[in-house]
Amino acid sequence: MTMTKQRLERFLKIFEGRFSVLFYVLSFYLILSFMIRVTLLVWSASDADFNPFYILRAFFTGFLYDLTMGTLFLFLYAFYLLFFPKKWIGSLIDKCFTYIYLTIIFVIIYFSIMAEIPFWDEFGVRFNFIAVDYLIYTYEVVENINQSYPLPLIAGVLVGIIVLTFFVLKKKRAFKNTFSDRKPISSRLLPALSVLIIGSVLGIIMRNKQADFSNNLVVNEIGKNGAFSFISAYQSNELDYETFYPKLPEKEAYSILKSKLLQENQNYNSVKFDDISRSTKGGEEQHPNIIVIAIESFSADFLTEFGNKDHLTPNYDQLSKESIFFTNLYATGTRTVRGMEALTLSVPPTPGNSIVRRPNNQNLFSVSTIVKSKNYQPYFIYGGDGYFDNMNNFFGGQGFDIVDRNRGNPLSDEIKTQRFAINDNEVSFENAWGICDEDLYKQSIKYADRSTKANKPFFQFVMTTSNHKPYTFPAGKIDLPQGDRNAAVKYTDYALGKFITNAKTKTWFKNTVFVIVADHCASSAGKWEINIAKHHIPAIIYNLNQQPEKINRLTSQIDLMPTLFGYLGWNYSTRLYGKDINQTKAGDERAFIGNYRTLGMLKENTFNQIDDRKRVKQFKVSEKDKSFTEISNIKKNLVSETVAYYQTASERFKNGKMKAK
Repeated sequence: MTMTKQRLERFLKIFEGRFSVLFYVLSFYLILSFMIRVTLLVWSASDADFNPFYILRAFFTGFLYDLTMGTLFLFLYAFYLLFFPKKWIGSLIDKCFTYIYLTIIFVIIYFSIMAEIPFWDEFGVRFNFIAVDYLIYTYEVVENINQSYPLPLIAGVLVGIIVLTFFVLKKKRAFKNTFSDRKPISSRLLPALSVLIIGSVLGIIMRNKQADFSNNLVVNEIGKNGAFSFISAYQSNELDYETFYPKLPEKEAYSILKSKLLQENQNYNSVKFDDISRSTKGGEEQHPNIIVIAIESFSADFLTEFGNKDHLTPNYDQLSKESIFFTNLYATGTRTVRGMEALTLSVPPTPGNSIVRRPNNQNLFSVSTIVKSKNYQPYFIYGGDGYFDNMNNFFGGQGFDIVDRNRGNPLSDEIKTQRFAINDNEVSFENAWGICDEDLYKQSIKYADRSTKANKPFFQFVMTTSNHKPYTFPAGKIDLPQGDRNAAVKYTDYALGKFITNAKTKTWFKNTVFVIVADHCASSAGKWEINIAKHHIPAIIYNLNQQPEKINRLTSQIDLMPTLFGYLGWNYSTRLYGKDINQTKAGDERAFIGNYRTLGMLKENTFNQIDDRKRVKQFKVSEKDKSFTEISNIKKNLVSETVAYYQTASERFKNGKMKAK
């Protein structure tokens, strides 16, 4: 007992010497990290798997991440405390360095912990590559935060917490001990090395993947540390398929792919094993103008058709009754750039960043390639600054003329396309992300008028922003308050209805088809790494010379544009991965869904999942709520098909095979 007491006393002395502030701060950080972990678990309790083993492992793993980050935060300070000359301890220099260093560390710690709350609320995960991307676009993100949250209050709370922390440290005599203990370096070696060695070893061996041990997203994510996850995402913002994912022999992968891509009305143009170009036989071709409207965060469950009782979308609901209405359509990802990728490149969501954001993404074979072959001039119309997420360079690189706010940030020199500015006098309302949808649709009409006057068929890709936090829009338009998600949805629908009404007054309306689809859902949080229900989006093809109908067959977002071309009877050559759903054999329907690291294919009520640890899983998908039940007896043919799609898509982009020429 005496020996144990002596050891405890020796341990407690580290809080009474030169390293007292360091170990108090480390203890604070570990306690705060534990508290945020408990908070997030309680917050998402309805989606969590409370298997005791899972919870214990998540908290243990989380503690290791917390210890890693805590020691790394204090790494430099430990060096300083070890080597700072004994005779200067407690001097003005010593105090200034300590207070400044700790203030910076407290700002980082407390701000990151505070920021995790809204990030979890929106995405249901710890910091990831989205948080990394947001650092690049400081203006939009800061303005969005400023318009969504009370920044002065947040800043005040942050300062208050830091001041309170210093007060507590002073009350505990931590500073007095730190500035009065003048032991030699030899006596400071043990506490310093304990921090330096623990930080170094854990920093080397800990990987964010180690938290992904279960099929439950909440359990995996609470086992992580926000700051550690942020650094991991920064380091691995690109994922090479060949290195990280399950593979097939190249010729086998292409053989499977080519057997699955071919439609009833197609033939391959070459016998070369990796040439997927196909001739598509249509019928009597129609060449109406085409306006593709990608609506921000427009989940299917906002619609009355899918059980919503709040009557948020009366205009879309009515349009769907007059259109080709896709009721079983799934977005490929959880971000706008994924929706853009799916609708323009018609390709599965390859791992890492969307192709929209990657280098060397100009002149790809795309929907633009096809419509330009039919003499259309494509436009990309966006109400914000299109440099965000590299949108302008991507669309410009595919031959789209650009319409955006055009505030600096020119296109890359190699992109030869026109760029038009939305002027201030054309804007009635604007927030961090762009002009309101009403103003955006006026731009669509403006350039439709211009193309009509030039006797040129037009293809427009219109990207809305109003249904995005901070959920603000012009006053007096709807009967719901600003700043609310439902209100933003209702305003988005209001603006769409007004746009269609205005378009009907134009001479070009009768010869214009509208494709109105979501870019992705409003949220992706839930129990599993990929939550199928959170990818269910609506899409309609309106004003087509065709009787209204519902397409209830499983459809991927990448299939929407090829299906439109089928309705228009187009004869064309394609290298797209998307298929005309009306020319797809029964049983061959599939949807591709990914979330940056985890990729999957939904087919035959089975979700086939692969990830960057080369793991393969299959789940039976419930018809009722899209919940998962893991399958032990894996269907190998579906695994091979999933791998073939993603492997070849990744290989084709990496090696330039997606290039149009």
